[in-house]
Amino acid sequence: MIKSVYFIGAGGIGMSALVRYFLTKGYAVGGYDKTPSELTEQLRDEGALIHYEDKVEAIPSCFKDKDTTLVVYTPAIPADHTEFVYFREHGFDLQKRAQVLGFLTQSLKGLCVAGTHGKTTTSTMTAHLLHQSHVDCNAFLGGISKNYGTNYILSEGSDYVVIEADEFDRSFHWLRPYMTVITATDPDHLDIYGTKEAYLESFRHYTTLIQPGGALVIHKGLEMKPDVAPDVKVYEYDREDGDFHAENIRIGNGEIVFDFVSPLGNISDVKLGVPVSINIENGIAAMALAQLNGVTADEIRQGMESFKGVDRRFDFKIKTDKMVFLSDYAHHPNEIAQCVKSIRELYQDKRIAAIFQPHLYTRTRDFYQDFAAALSLLDVVYLCDIYPAREQPIPGVTSKIIYDELRPGIEKHLIHKEDIPDMVKKGGFDVLISLGAGDVENYVPQITEILKKIDN
Repeated sequence: MIKSVYFIGAGGIGMSALVRYFLTKGYAVGGYDKTPSELTEQLRDEGALIHYEDKVEAIPSCFKDKDTTLVVYTPAIPADHTEFVYFREHGFDLQKRAQVLGFLTQSLKGLCVAGTHGKTTTSTMTAHLLHQSHVDCNAFLGGISKNYGTNYILSEGSDYVVIEADEFDRSFHWLRPYMTVITATDPDHLDIYGTKEAYLESFRHYTTLIQPGGALVIHKGLEMKPDVAPDVKVYEYDREDGDFHAENIRIGNGEIVFDFVSPLGNISDVKLGVPVSINIENGIAAMALAQLNGVTADEIRQGMESFKGVDRRFDFKIKTDKMVFLSDYAHHPNEIAQCVKSIRELYQDKRIAAIFQPHLYTRTRDFYQDFAAALSLLDVVYLCDIYPAREQPIPGVTSKIIYDELRPGIEKHLIHKEDIPDMVKKGGFDVLISLGAGDVENYVPQITEILKKIDN
């Protein structure tokens, strides 16, 4: 019988949601993470026994009984990690985070959101729509919801669980969705998959896992073709076409309002709580899942307007007439392009700059021309060094290969992340975006303070 749960990589955004789940269920919970963070300190305050040294001696004794301890690990942990090796060699039950989520989708109605990009915002929006309605839900999210200040929602009565379905390491193959959204299948994680074809095949296989009687809500026009069971309903969505789409879109005065068109009944005058144009598509997908599961038109309208967004997803830090600064997690070329286009739509006559930190050597190598094309939509680009994450350097792969492909005439700078504060002080822009999935985010508070002084 499991009495305690130990997490290797406890501070990851997805892992920490499970830490919170087991804490609320009354288990002894502990774990390891490489570095302290605001999130790990919050988990410690909530009762998790977390440490930062990879050594067996640091593991509390209550997690050393293999008959009563479940070990949950992140795929990013190396195979020679000391604690991981200890648990493996001593016969503990080791589960990937996705396996644990998979068990939950077998006991609850899993509403999952998959896709190369857009899944964090869409899943968080879906969770908010359900949670603030009479339907309610549990949720395991890939970002911190600004409505709830957490990546985890617990419901005592609902049998729905909203899950962000991660394709990295084929993790989403452990899930058994009742219904799922697929937002995009632009190739990514080619260090794992090798080819575009393998990536698309992984999504095709994912669609075979939808439970009988369930539904797939898929973005119109994707290259991947679904392979669902005969009794699984398939709906398409898009901004202005498909079974679910928007009409009468009104953008202006810092607001976005549209009418939601649906085979289950249209909803007029939906107002976006986070008014950026990409959230029209994200919202259509979230509203489709909510409506398919009984959320009413008035609840959907109220939920969309009250949605406050997700940390690091179009996360506005300053928004005045003189200065705009926002942080965004975008780290794939299409994400960056959508981000910049959405901001350009809001601030058509402004000079828009971005600080971009590429994430992974392999992703930079595979998509450097696409990154350059997306960044070329800006007026000013500040390119930081590549954030390596789990990778070793690749000869010849640096930020300069993106830099050299940027369009002629753009203002461009190759910088080290330590140069960011001085660069920001020089100004030369009306709108600044911090882009990337690495540690460039650590500079956001400092950038905010610098720009507030300039704005005043």
